[in-house]
Amino acid sequence: MSYWLSNGGRKSRIGCECSREDLIIAAKIAARRYALPTALHAESLYAKLKSRMRVKTLFNPYQESSFMRRSLFVILALAVGVFLGRGWQPTENLQQRNTPLQGELPQRTGPSELTSSTTAFAEPAPQPAPQPADLRPLPQGLSEQEKRDILVFRQAAESVVSVTSLSLRRDFFSMNVFEIPRGSGSGFVWDDSGHIVTNFHVIENGQRFSVTLADQSAWEAQVVGTAADKDLAVLRIDAPQRLLTGLSVGRSSDLVVGQKVQAIGNPFGLDQTLTTGVVSALGRELQSPSGRTIHNLIQTDAAINPGNSGGPLLDSSGRLIGVNTAIYSPSGASAGIGFAVPVDIVSRLVPQLIRHGKPILPGIGCEFLPDSYARRSRLEGVIVQRVLRGSPADRAGLRGLYRNRRGQPVVGDRILAIDGKPVDTRDKLLYAFEQAGVGTQVELTLTDGEKVRQVRVSLVAEGVENV
Repeated sequence: MSYWLSNGGRKSRIGCECSREDLIIAAKIAARRYALPTALHAESLYAKLKSRMRVKTLFNPYQESSFMRRSLFVILALAVGVFLGRGWQPTENLQQRNTPLQGELPQRTGPSELTSSTTAFAEPAPQPAPQPADLRPLPQGLSEQEKRDILVFRQAAESVVSVTSLSLRRDFFSMNVFEIPRGSGSGFVWDDSGHIVTNFHVIENGQRFSVTLADQSAWEAQVVGTAADKDLAVLRIDAPQRLLTGLSVGRSSDLVVGQKVQAIGNPFGLDQTLTTGVVSALGRELQSPSGRTIHNLIQTDAAINPGNSGGPLLDSSGRLIGVNTAIYSPSGASAGIGFAVPVDIVSRLVPQLIRHGKPILPGIGCEFLPDSYARRSRLEGVIVQRVLRGSPADRAGLRGLYRNRRGQPVVGDRILAIDGKPVDTRDKLLYAFEQAGVGTQVELTLTDGEKVRQVRVSLVAEGVENV
């Protein structure tokens, strides 16, 4: 027999020998592939197939090879699945679309376990107040340093969370939407309002985000603000205050090399992992996801691996002194060289991200050309591209690009130094503005190509209203 399949008036011939039993087998394969209701047996599925697709049997005088029959049989099974998948929706998927799941997600042990589709996050059922990570008495014979490390971990572990970035993908055959993990990292609770601090690169390009607390309850998170220049981001979860324990915030300005540190995070999906080390160096620099340089990074030999990003770096008293952000390694695993964003930057930016959604950047009301233009033209300093009307730079007489009588663009002013310190890149100039802060007056050394002059301007907040 050969079968003519028609749908919507269009017919296509499946030129293979296929008995009624073969068609039932194909229907079973399609039912298993597209998760059709189990109550629909093969016989009724076959009857439904005939009525839906108007299957007509015709005599076929030709005899195809066994290879061709098997190949076309597979095509027939896929065609059956496509027709049935469009008409019948699985009961389980309809329930997931209309009613959110109640309870907790499975415990995350690695990115590969987070491939569930259309998962809805909801507040878990009421649970007793969380207890410290471990209340067991300490064994005898421990040194004072070991006891201190254990107590610091027990106190800080409740604040460390796991952050997972998810993206949405649509299945080619069923057209169902699935959530695919893009990456996972660590984070920590900032306050009892549900704010979570992590790295920007952990959530970059994600569409949905999940935060798993220390008690293994999972919560859907919303992005509050990001600072790509410093590789920082703030999320927010709608969790009860009894589940939220913030870390004690320290200072990074008085750190010294050799100081004892601890890093807590979720390397390779292994949650609540503690590693110890020392401050190896201070004042390191690293390029951020936006291309700008992050200054004054903390270097440590505490083991930091993929998945530790966004986790806290603590001192021996359990105070936050940095946010783990990157490692230097030829293999991709820990090589004893890790970097953390200093807590002084975190303490300054996180309140701004919570309030405004972006950092407050000091400036003078100018736009600057990329450094490549100055290098190509062999010009020193930072080229002023445009001056905003009414800005401090406008009042100080700065001039941007303009056109001469022939219509050719001409470079106006270039900034050579700020407060006597030379600046030859846009990044260094913006960093000098950040160091000075909003409301501070700075002295700029300018040149228009003919003469050099100094002007004083006040730094104002750019890009944020009502600061």
